[in-house]
Amino acid sequence: MSGSAFNAFKSRVPVAWSPRLYITLVRGLPGTRRLHRRTLEAMRLRRCHRTVEHRTTPSLLGMLTQVKRLVVVETEEMYNSRRQAEEERRAPRPPLVISHHEPAPTANPGAATEEVSAATSP
Repeated sequence: MSGSAFNAFKSRVPVAWSPRLYITLVRGLPGTRRLHRRTLEAMRLRRCHRTVEHRTTPSLLGMLTQVKRLVVVETEEMYNSRRQAEEERRAPRPPLVISHHEPAPTANPGAATEEVSAATSP
């Protein structure tokens, strides 16, 4: 799982202690131990790619060490910067305007007709 997007993101953001932790379930529940499933249920993680917010307590840290291969833990700063990066990526872009017509000459339109008439006269 070293090539996951979460690990790539975590490597860019410095890890600091936070009073709140954001925990995201990134691995599926089928095939896991019953103890791990019950631990995840106690942390309110029931579906993949869902994030919950918890206060940092010793009991929570113990639960996280138990299911560390199934979840990704982010500090408040990491979570906010990831959310901001996602919003910037999903921001609407200005529409592309494509014109299939040849642009009309704007500078001195009379000069173009003089050149044409001079080229046609012998």
